[in-house]
Amino acid sequence: MSQRGAQVMSSGLPGEIVQLTMEHLWLVLLSITIAVGIALPMGVLLTRKRPLQGWVLGFANVVQTIPSLALFGFLIPLPLIGGIGQHTAIMALILYALLPVLRNTFTGILGIDPAVRESALAMGMTDGQLLRLVELPLAARTILAGVRVATVTTIGTATIAAAIGAGGLGVFIFRGLASVDSTLLLAGAIPAAAMALLADGGLGWIEKKFSPV
Repeated sequence: MSQRGAQVMSSGLPGEIVQLTMEHLWLVLLSITIAVGIALPMGVLLTRKRPLQGWVLGFANVVQTIPSLALFGFLIPLPLIGGIGQHTAIMALILYALLPVLRNTFTGILGIDPAVRESALAMGMTDGQLLRLVELPLAARTILAGVRVATVTTIGTATIAAAIGAGGLGVFIFRGLASVDSTLLLAGAIPAAAMALLADGGLGWIEKKFSPV
C-alpha cells in the first residue's frame, strides 16, 4: 500500500466505501427496474406486432454498440434528460439494459411450442390469459436470463457514471487513475466486482428455479 493509500485508509475510506456502494446500488436498482418495466411489455408487444420488430430491436442494438462514455457524453447536452448528475447516468444505464431484457422476452415467448399456444386458445383463453397463464410462466427462465445479463452489465457500466458527477464506486476508480493510487482503484473495483458476483449468483439461483424438472 502506498503512503497516500495508507493516509486515505486512515481518513474515513471505509465509511466512504459504504456511502458510494449504496449510491452505486441505487443507480443499478433504479435503472434495472425502469428498464425491465419498459423492455418486458415491449418484448411482449413485439410478439404481437411483427412489423415493429426490426425497428425496435434495431434501435436497441445500435444503442448497445455505442461506447458507454460516449453515450453519457451524447446525453449531457440534451434538453430535459441531459445535464450533469444521476438523472443522465440513469437514462444511459436504462438504454444499455434494454436490449438483453427485450431480446430475451421476445425470444422466450416466441420459443414456446406453438402446440401449447394453440391448445390454450382452443380451451377458450383470451390473449391476456394466454400471456399471463401460459407464455410468461414458460418464458420466465429466458426472461430472467436477460435480466441477469442486464444487471451484471449495468453494475460495471455504472462505474463510468462518476465521470458525469453521478457518484457510485467509479468515484474511487477515477480518483485512483488520477493519482495513480492502487488503493483507491481497489476500493472502487472490489465492491463493484463483489456486487456483480452476488447479483449474478442470486439471479442465477432464481433462474434455476424456473428450470423444467
